[in-house]
Amino acid sequence: MASSSSTSTPTPTPATRWNFDVFLSFRGEDTRHNFTGHLYTALIQKGIHTFRDDDELRRGEDIASELIRAIESSRIAVIIFSENYGNSRWCLDELVKIMECRETNGQLVLPVFYKVDPVDVQNQTGSYGEAFVSHEVRFAGDMERVKRWRSVLAESASLSGFRSQDFSAGDATFIQCIVEEVFTKLNQMHLNIAVYPVGIDSRVKDMHFLLSVGSNDVRCIGIYGMGGRGKTTIAKAIYNEVFHKFEGSSFLANVREASKQTNGLAQLQEQLLSDILMNRNQKIFFVDRGIKLIEERLCNKRVLIVLDDIDQAEQFDALASMHDSFSPGSRIIITTRDEELLNKLGVNEKYEARELNAEQSLELFSWHAFRKDKPVKDYGELSNGVVRYIGGLPLALEVLGSFLYDKKSISEWKNALEKLKVRPDKKLKDRLLYDVKEMDIFLDIACFFIGMDKDYVMKILDGCHSNLEAGMSALIRSSLVTINENNEFRMYDLLRDIAREIVREESPKEPGKRSRLWSHDDAYDVLARGTGTEAVDGLILNYPGKVQLSTEAFAKMSKLRLLQLNDVELTGNYEHFSEELRWLCWQGSPLKNIPNNFCLDNLLVLDMQYGSLKQVWKETKILNRLKILNLSHSNHLNRTPDFSGLPSLEKLMLEGCTSLVEVHQSIGHLNRLVLLNLKDCKILKNLPSSICRLKSLESLILTGCSKLDKLPEDLGEMDSLTELFADESTIQKLPSSIGLLKNLRSLSLRGCKGSPSKSRVSFFRAWGCRRIPDSITLLPASFPGLYSLKKLILEDCNLSEDAIPIDFQRLSSLQELFLGKNNFCSLSTSINQLSQLRLLDLEKCTRLQALPELPSSLSILNATSCICMERLPDLSNLHNLPSLVFINCHKLIEIRTKTSRRNLLQGLLERGMRLDIFLPGDEVRDWFAYQRRRSLISFVLPLCNHKILGLTLCAVYAANKEADKLTPLFDGDNHTSPPSAKINVGSNNDVAYY
Repeated sequence: MASSSSTSTPTPTPATRWNFDVFLSFRGEDTRHNFTGHLYTALIQKGIHTFRDDDELRRGEDIASELIRAIESSRIAVIIFSENYGNSRWCLDELVKIMECRETNGQLVLPVFYKVDPVDVQNQTGSYGEAFVSHEVRFAGDMERVKRWRSVLAESASLSGFRSQDFSAGDATFIQCIVEEVFTKLNQMHLNIAVYPVGIDSRVKDMHFLLSVGSNDVRCIGIYGMGGRGKTTIAKAIYNEVFHKFEGSSFLANVREASKQTNGLAQLQEQLLSDILMNRNQKIFFVDRGIKLIEERLCNKRVLIVLDDIDQAEQFDALASMHDSFSPGSRIIITTRDEELLNKLGVNEKYEARELNAEQSLELFSWHAFRKDKPVKDYGELSNGVVRYIGGLPLALEVLGSFLYDKKSISEWKNALEKLKVRPDKKLKDRLLYDVKEMDIFLDIACFFIGMDKDYVMKILDGCHSNLEAGMSALIRSSLVTINENNEFRMYDLLRDIAREIVREESPKEPGKRSRLWSHDDAYDVLARGTGTEAVDGLILNYPGKVQLSTEAFAKMSKLRLLQLNDVELTGNYEHFSEELRWLCWQGSPLKNIPNNFCLDNLLVLDMQYGSLKQVWKETKILNRLKILNLSHSNHLNRTPDFSGLPSLEKLMLEGCTSLVEVHQSIGHLNRLVLLNLKDCKILKNLPSSICRLKSLESLILTGCSKLDKLPEDLGEMDSLTELFADESTIQKLPSSIGLLKNLRSLSLRGCKGSPSKSRVSFFRAWGCRRIPDSITLLPASFPGLYSLKKLILEDCNLSEDAIPIDFQRLSSLQELFLGKNNFCSLSTSINQLSQLRLLDLEKCTRLQALPELPSSLSILNATSCICMERLPDLSNLHNLPSLVFINCHKLIEIRTKTSRRNLLQGLLERGMRLDIFLPGDEVRDWFAYQRRRSLISFVLPLCNHKILGLTLCAVYAANKEADKLTPLFDGDNHTSPPSAKINVGSNNDVAYY
């Protein structure tokens, strides 16, 4: 072969459809009846679908449209440069089209130099030079065409190809080598991808960006995601488009499966070398030897290698660990379900194969179910239901769509879908859950814990599975389990049903012999009939309405670990329950107290919400392993139990225990307690002083404790406390020791107005103002240790002029300050010393008249309904402030600057930065040049020699009377925005604003 440098080609179009394997371009009078004829016959005999033009003599001035279509739909173009090829304008026009397809479609071009020198073709010398002398005379009026001919001759002759001079044995050997090369290239490039490649284009485009073919580094890219998301399809598609840009390529499919075979890795090494070197005689018996051979043989080659579906680092080590020794520009693509594996391998880039969006999912499903791109009439709702159920998994959409293809009526569809939900397709189970090592954890989540808080579930499962953290991480990495924004376990509905079918198959006809019972009907049947066995690990009975059962139903379930019984009344002896229980969730329990003979020794989580408990247990209970105790909404509970027997307790929830009057002093012994929730314990008046000994407590929730008017004096000893919520309580003064809580990050006292019998005219010490006599001071005069406080909520606390403590500036980390619905007329200038403050909420401070200078860190200022607000300070230092909200501030007309007073709007806009301002008013000021009473305005920017820094836009909108009932713009952590606008700027300086 005549080797020479190959020019780079752009990204081909994924939609290209090949009708021919090979297009032969040749000069008929030179080779039709000899060399080309013999080559055509040899290609056909090899099974290579080849196009040869037999109508050359009947051509007109231009090549026929059929010929153009043949070129465009051929995988490989073989150009036979012969002595008179350059004489033919038709051959040269064919060549122009071929090289165009090489650029646009990724067509492979193979030049064959038959009894001509490649240099003569490339430089148009010899017979090719004589031909162009004639062309330049004949086409003197179309020299651009001649230039194109010269250009494509030079480009195509520089490609790697075959020279007849190199084959002294004659044409037969020459032709055999060409056919073998074509056959090899076709085998390499013909990777079959999806029949309906919906959504593949954008994913391939992303991969092109990550691969950056053409750069001279050696790069390794990993494609990861759960099974069925199309990782292999993406890898095949990108391989088909770029493999011809490399000196050698290999796609090793199903590496995980192949490596399990006898001497599997060595066989994969053989295939890798064979694909790239075209040598099928290489035998490898030892993996170490194969590693060395790959390094030696490929060290000077620019290669593309795809390792499809790997799950072990050893597989990569055997096949591509030596990739740094490959020639610059080489690329390795890996597909795997395990993102962590890619991190361990140190890949250069990672690409997540995500599920299809709803539109793409419906289209792919429709192609398989209807052979059309959208559902047929009357099947739209059913099809959308299937797509929602599947959740964007390409494999599942293909399988279920094909399954429904021959179902000809809506009733057949519905019946088939109901059966699939109960008994999912086996092919999907095998593909999606292949080789899952954490199956027990996966099944527990699928059957019991979807939608539950991750931290809560992890406490339960920690006592059920060894190495839980690693197993859960593996499930999350493979996307079999996901965690949503609320920290809850989620799972595709399809995966959930497949998991539950695995459990059902354990004993199809006898539910009592299955490991997990989640169906209410099955669980009730087993308990009512007493057919449970030691096989049952977990059971949920959440039957609608009250249910009565006997405890004897649990006697044979000796290995029961997980139990949820909601609104169930049990009769009998509680000794029948398993001693292996880790989770007991019995909401709505009728028990007045927990029986002493109910063995809970191994319990990790006890959830008795909404029950009838008056006394948790009569005697001190020793539960050394219990981590979570939830007695919330136990409306008859008036005293907590003795906690001294619960040394491992981490979370104690007593929310909504409206009869609770006493928390036992033993709570101070809970050295591991991190959460104490007493929200809405409305008649609780005091907390035991021992609570201050809770050195691990991080969150203390006292919101809604409307009778609680004080906290223990030694509260500051709670070293780990990060959150204190006491909204709507009657606390009149926090203990002075609160200033010692160096880890406190959030303090919320919303609605704390002290005792209803006392006037609330004072809240903090003065900010330079005199203190009003006999006022109630909620916070101490000083809090020197609150270095970590980031959020302070003092809304609706009846704050007056002397509202801020003298050393307020010590809150050096404060980022959010909520002072809305208070009664002060002004704020002290010391607020400017809060250097980290980014949010200041003053909503409905109806007496506030002006603002002092504000800290430059501020990014959100809300003064909605500050109806007495008249003036603003100079805001030119607020460079991070994207929006100002002054809705219903009708008196606001003035802004102060360092040198003068300006109209508010003009003064703010002179900052020269992007700023959204929301003000009261019903007109657009006359200094806005373009005005219109519509929701859309467009205009042409004036031409000028200066760079336009920005546009000032104004819109008037009206809100209906219901506006005041809407959610406030700034409500704690939930910041919403007023109406927004969009701006489009066209290429001709035209602007549209709407």
